[in-house]
Amino acid sequence: MGAVEYRFTIKELPVEERPREKLMLDGAVYLSNAELLGLIIGTGSRKRTAVELAQDLINYAGGLVDLIGLSCEELMQVKGIGPAKAAQIKALLELSNRLVVKNVEEKEIIHNPSHVAQLVMNEMRYLGQEVFKIILLDVKNQVIAIPEISRGGLASSIVHPREVFKEAIRRSSAAMILIHNHPSGIPEPSRDDLQITNKLIKTGELIGIPVLDHLIIGDGIFFSMKEKGII
Repeated sequence: MGAVEYRFTIKELPVEERPREKLMLDGAVYLSNAELLGLIIGTGSRKRTAVELAQDLINYAGGLVDLIGLSCEELMQVKGIGPAKAAQIKALLELSNRLVVKNVEEKEIIHNPSHVAQLVMNEMRYLGQEVFKIILLDVKNQVIAIPEISRGGLASSIVHPREVFKEAIRRSSAAMILIHNHPSGIPEPSRDDLQITNKLIKTGELIGIPVLDHLIIGDGIFFSMKEKGII
């Protein structure tokens, strides 16, 4: 006779060990990452509780912060995560990011390249593809917005001056800073990086919205074209 496997569902756990009850009794700060994510997922599968599925996701990503860069399709590679749960997780991550960006937009004044890097490092260092953003500034160097312009690379057909400066003009920007990441983690500029930067600088001079810098974000490090004398 084979060994019998016992598996507890969340409802079978003692009340004080259930994530929802723990949150209500003690506060969210006392829940683990898996428990918090399990509450977002809501329900488990036939063989895994919601918390176990959450831990499976964290393990699959390589850590909680690495979930940020995963697509819905990648999240669904974890057994028990279907389209609905993947969409819930992506919605949570995007909402969290917007809250951070909103706080930045309302309070931050740019002082130097290191300050710029601090604003975007946590979000952009883990992305699995190149993402191009711009920081739009007012006359006091205060952040107006940080819109995303493109994903997938910096070829001129993807990052077009028209799309970049449309956002700047629409928001009455006085200047801008270009930002993109290198998924390799190494922020050395490529030939395409330099070409598109030069094109955008020239466009900015014609329009009257100067490009102050272009930062390339790596894994915990960055490259500032202003600091290196390229701009």
